[in-house]
Amino acid sequence: MKDGTDFQAWLLSETLLAALLGAILALFLTNPALRTHYDLPQLRLVLQTTMALGGLLVALLAAARFSAEGRRVDLLLSSGFLVSSLSAAAFAIGPQFGGSTLHPPEGWAALLGGMLGNALVAVAPFMRGRTRRRDWAIANAVAAAGLVLFVAWSILRDASTSLPSLSPPPGQQPFYLTGVLALQALIMLVAVVGWGERFRHRGDDLARWLALAFTLMLFAALQLVFQPLLASTSVTQGDFLRMIAYTLVLIGAWRAIRFAEFGRAVAEERARVAREIHDGLAQYLFAVSTHASMLESGSAPPETLKRLKEAALLAQQEARFAILALSSASGTAPFDSALRRYVEILTADGALDVELDVDPTIRLAPDEQIEIFRIVQEGLANVRKHAHATRAEVTIGMRDDDRFVTIEDDGEGFDGELSSAGQGLRNMRARAESIEGGFSLRSTPGRGTALEVVLRA
Repeated sequence: MKDGTDFQAWLLSETLLAALLGAILALFLTNPALRTHYDLPQLRLVLQTTMALGGLLVALLAAARFSAEGRRVDLLLSSGFLVSSLSAAAFAIGPQFGGSTLHPPEGWAALLGGMLGNALVAVAPFMRGRTRRRDWAIANAVAAAGLVLFVAWSILRDASTSLPSLSPPPGQQPFYLTGVLALQALIMLVAVVGWGERFRHRGDDLARWLALAFTLMLFAALQLVFQPLLASTSVTQGDFLRMIAYTLVLIGAWRAIRFAEFGRAVAEERARVAREIHDGLAQYLFAVSTHASMLESGSAPPETLKRLKEAALLAQQEARFAILALSSASGTAPFDSALRRYVEILTADGALDVELDVDPTIRLAPDEQIEIFRIVQEGLANVRKHAHATRAEVTIGMRDDDRFVTIEDDGEGFDGELSSAGQGLRNMRARAESIEGGFSLRSTPGRGTALEVVLRA
């Protein structure tokens, strides 16, 4: 981490939380008379269902971040929560919705499925690197875990007569059940350490929330080690600890996926700007270089200098617009200024009169500003080169609830469908579609041309 302040604050909160939970656990252990569970089957079913749905939502959010960044840590995180949620739904919640009691095979399968899912989550923070093939990675991981759980459940069902109950009478808990519950607590401890270390080294915001959540789950698991009670009808303080833990995980996952989507949007926007610089600024700079070379080779200075100056002005305009594209400033003032400057350069020789009307209240997203600028640029270039027009009008405004852009000219017009028109019109349609805008064109020979782009709400 660049700054250890966040980690120190997290470590303090983690220490206080562990001390508080440890004190509560010690209180219940030293006072056996204190009631630790309540026979509330409906409430337990609600809590189990809520946690399963919460785990499923966390899995979907982690999968979304995995699709955006392709990191293995998110692959295991999504797979782990999905396995835990599906095993709980299939073996713990489903049978109760059917009206039957939870038999030992289903209870053990739900316990082992939860442990397998938690183990995947605990291993996740130690993973490095990214996965190239993302399409079926999570599905394959979950399918493999599901196959393991199905085989385990089949074996447990065949051995159902010898399986011990998960809620044995006090003092009669078999040693291997204690061992399984202790292993579950160990998995939680590994998760706390792993996610804490990841937060310390990488500053991953999601790791902070996961470490806190698994601290709650750790003490819920320790409670089962010392006070085993896994009956399907009972509610304990551990169930509420797990519920709070899932809430913390949901908060962290939501924050993480929002950051991932923002990061991907920034990367896409910068890639778009790089393409714009290549297609625009680089071409004008090449023109400047070409005309400078012509001067060196002895071409007529007056005409060459005029073209050189025009190319330099256009290159300057492109550079300003590239800065606009990289800027995060809201509103349309920089966009408006860039567009007016382009119109000034285009009409400097007096061959074409352009009236530009931009509604100052309209709001355009950065990607919309870029594409609309290019559409207007392409449209006016077509008017100047092909329409033989003397006047053009560009309007960017509101009509009812729609934002629109229109370019109209008094040129010659043309006849024919857009599909048979020039490359410039096809480019404008493609740009409009890239910002989810509707594109329409109306042209009549001898009566000019009008095109319109209607933007998304």
